[in-house]
Amino acid sequence: MRHNKAINHLGRQSGHRKALLANMATSLLLQKRIKTTVAKAKALQAYVEPLITKSKEDTTHSRRIVFSYLKNKEAVSELFRTIAPKIADRPGGYTRVLHTGFRLGDGAEMALIELVDFNEAALASTKKDAAKKTTRRSRAKKAEAAPAAETPAEAPAAEAPAEEAKAE
Repeated sequence: MRHNKAINHLGRQSGHRKALLANMATSLLLQKRIKTTVAKAKALQAYVEPLITKSKEDTTHSRRIVFSYLKNKEAVSELFRTIAPKIADRPGGYTRVLHTGFRLGDGAEMALIELVDFNEAALASTKKDAAKKTTRRSRAKKAEAAPAAETPAEAPAAEAPAEEAKAE
């Protein structure tokens, strides 16, 4: 039984697991999205989110703490220079895990883990949804207004240009 065993050991010893998570975190911070198994993605999410929270305060101490986990100067500078300003007002939930299916070779469940504020497609759809919500149309109003505006004399005149356009 695994009572009170919160960490997923990923079938590795602690040194190998720490190196794996540090390398995956570095790749995630530099590339903003990586593809991996669901178990590794969940472990990485728990590993990298406290580091991103730590990066909100740009001090030498916090940089050294993050560097002790990542062991990569480029990843630390990327985190503090570009990622931290973008997520400064977000209270948490910096990463997203999207399940993508199963791997052909061994059937492992695969996932895509990405930084939330760096997915341009999702950000664009959110902006479109906000624009759609502001303009709400009701079908009932349209149906009531159409018979009142259109008289029998105007109806054939409106259809004539449409028929000419079809002919061309």
